[in-house]
Amino acid sequence: MKNIKFLKKIKGDASFRQFYRKRDKSFTSVIVFAKKEKFKNLLVYDAINRVLNKNDILAPNLYKENYNKNYLEIEDFGDDTFFKILKKRNNNKFIHYKKIIEVLNKFQSIKDKSSKNFKGKTYLIPKYKKMFLVKEANLFCNWYIKKNLSKKKRYQFCKKFKKIIKKLSFNLKLKNNVLTHRDFHVSNLMLFKKRIGVIDSQDAMIGNKAYDLASLIDDVRHKTSRSLKNKIYELYVNKQKKLDKNEFKNDFEILSVLRNLKIIGIFTRLAIRDGKKDYLNLIPHAWTLINMRIMDNEVFLDLKKLLNEYFKEKKNGN
Repeated sequence: MKNIKFLKKIKGDASFRQFYRKRDKSFTSVIVFAKKEKFKNLLVYDAINRVLNKNDILAPNLYKENYNKNYLEIEDFGDDTFFKILKKRNNNKFIHYKKIIEVLNKFQSIKDKSSKNFKGKTYLIPKYKKMFLVKEANLFCNWYIKKNLSKKKRYQFCKKFKKIIKKLSFNLKLKNNVLTHRDFHVSNLMLFKKRIGVIDSQDAMIGNKAYDLASLIDDVRHKTSRSLKNKIYELYVNKQKKLDKNEFKNDFEILSVLRNLKIIGIFTRLAIRDGKKDYLNLIPHAWTLINMRIMDNEVFLDLKKLLNEYFKEKKNGN
């Protein structure tokens, strides 16, 4: 990319993308550079942002694209993530979460199942099928187990684990019928012009109503108390019409566990494959969240037994 020396690199994320802030006098924009997976990271990202803006959810507008040279120039939302805001002392966290839940409800009310990207082509938003959910959870085996168990133990563990994960996915009760961000947490929510902006939406699918709430409440990056988690959960549930609370709780807990198993796998992969070792520091909290959700739910009996057999110390946060 030309003139890269005139751009200021800004902190990236767990993807292959790089981000730069471009400044022209008082005007700033963000350059998103993606040589790998650029269809998802550029074309799909733009397509989903168009859906969000069309439905009055704040997402970065596209200023310029050069797909051949692997970059987009988009609106700059600044640096005020809700992760930073919630870290401040004397902060009434629940007030912020109330506003975030409003955005989530609006997000889930979107009816669009497709969008045009900047090439003028239609992108059909895929369904978050159970098979895909299982494949993601199996990243725990593919990376974390491969790193932490001997070959013999690895084979025994993964054979049992994959059966259990498949069974859990078939225990989900709700339909895949709402737009799902799939990374809806406070690091991807920005305070911009007194509104909540949503970023990092390129992985959005049509999925389970409970998934994004699980991402928000059981966020591996941002520790919250059990009482706050319960308050946010009740706030969301009480605003829903015609919701079977037992079915929703079942799906919320299963999806939280599957998501955090996936995250442990992804963070291990980032350390081994990409040299991003800081993500390893978040794995103990992912274990804490898994343990919290499987503690008292009979649907997790087989998983609990398996994890206790191989990872009792790690599962208990040691």
